Amino acid sequence: MRKIANWNPENADFWQQQGARIANRNLCSSIPCLLCAFAIWLYWSIITVQMKNLGFEFETDQLFNLSAVAGLTGAVLRIPNSFLIAISGGRNVIVITTALLIIPCVGTGIALQNPNTPYGILVILAALSGLGGGNFASSMSNISFFFPKKNQGAALGLNAGLGNLGVSIMQVLLPFVMTFALFGTLSGEGIPLPLDMGGKAGRTFIWLQNCGLVWVPILAIIVVNAWFNMDNLATASPDVGSSKKDTLNALFKSLVLILCGFVSAAIGLYMLLVVNINMWIVVPITIVLTVAIMGMIQKPLKISLGPQYRIFKNKHNWIITWLYTMTFGSFIGYSAAFPLLIQVVFGELPDGTINPNAINPFAYAWLGPLVGSLIRPIGGWLSDIVGGANVTHWDTIVMIGSALGVAYYVKQASDSQTPEIYFIPFLILFLILFITTGIGSGSTFQMIPLIFEPNQAGPVLGWTSAIAGYGAFIIPKVFGGQIKTSHPEYALYGFAVYYLSGLVVNWWFYARKNAEISC
Repeated sequence: MRKIANWNPENADFWQQQGARIANRNLCSSIPCLLCAFAIWLYWSIITVQMKNLGFEFETDQLFNLSAVAGLTGAVLRIPNSFLIAISGGRNVIVITTALLIIPCVGTGIALQNPNTPYGILVILAALSGLGGGNFASSMSNISFFFPKKNQGAALGLNAGLGNLGVSIMQVLLPFVMTFALFGTLSGEGIPLPLDMGGKAGRTFIWLQNCGLVWVPILAIIVVNAWFNMDNLATASPDVGSSKKDTLNALFKSLVLILCGFVSAAIGLYMLLVVNINMWIVVPITIVLTVAIMGMIQKPLKISLGPQYRIFKNKHNWIITWLYTMTFGSFIGYSAAFPLLIQVVFGELPDGTINPNAINPFAYAWLGPLVGSLIRPIGGWLSDIVGGANVTHWDTIVMIGSALGVAYYVKQASDSQTPEIYFIPFLILFLILFITTGIGSGSTFQMIPLIFEPNQAGPVLGWTSAIAGYGAFIIPKVFGGQIKTSHPEYALYGFAVYYLSGLVVNWWFYARKNAEISC
């Protein structure tokens, strides 16, 4: 097993002679794993759009719920993933968490071949795709240990930014691969579209199952690459041994902790979908429940989460979590909701009929995650130069303005018999909103290693990303609920108020003159 006993990236000679080469090799292997994880976590944003076209008989809010289910599970799974690196080793964790993604991909590939697949099966598969959402926390925590503080903004920005790019790549790739039998007879049969884009009866076939199947060979390749090209660091995982038995034990511990997350997520989904408990109650329950279950299994697994759990006593952990949820939580939530939001707002008229000039979501939805992902490393880079708190401050101001602008045009389009005339300003403002969420995600993450000691920074990186991941659950749910009441713009008003609170919090603790911590 590859394990590096001595690692000191802050030593300039060590970094130049061997540290940079090893760190960059691990980063290059980490990025494709995270890219696929994001793609699989968010692929329901594309699947649900085509399900609506193919005759899957579900309500619009049910389709938003599938994206929300994946968002909830992914967010919950980020909590155990926040602590996996210390317990199981970076290389071990990246390999096992990436390999697990094959399960939802195969299951989705089978289930989507039949429009009569029960909704409950789709909910389970959406929950399993949340595995991809959980991987972000462990991936970012792992990479933070490899780079010196002066390079962490750029390194974390590249890992997250190019990883986030998986959402945009997915939104371009899936509409293409679903148009033909990608794997021949192994792909199964296509489902005919009831109507073509011109409104005439047609026999255009869609292989929606390819949305899951296409990732299986890709995952196999990157898992093998991670196994041979990534390392465990003794500084990050001091209790992880180097024998084959130690490796198997580490992988087992990771699986048990991930299972703990699934138990909490299952309870949360039952409360949400069956008992109909409000999501604002479900979210904190799943967080507390996951942390409690993990605490209960420490002794049987012979692990100690005490050093990691100390972050909960630090008020700055909660402050930075609020800020990162504002930025990354918005990015991932908008990415999950954007395609279906376009279809509903610009594809349906106020009387419930189909807009003959409807906007094609597949043509534009990928642009948002693309610009947000590509700009994120720049947010980290700018923060290394002028300070993360300053970048976050001005970025948040633009977020507030763009959110209110999007709300205005959503309102205009929702009330219009020709909503398509409002699409261009809507799109421009939403792209600005995506850009600001990307920059803010990079700047707030860059602040963490400057606020916390090295042994705390890794768990904080994981924890903040875990809570921010709930954006992928909350935002589709909020949009789905407000669309049901015919007021989707209300969702954006609420988000703008949240951004205002983040502006005040960041200014008071980090950005103002004589702030408690300058970063």
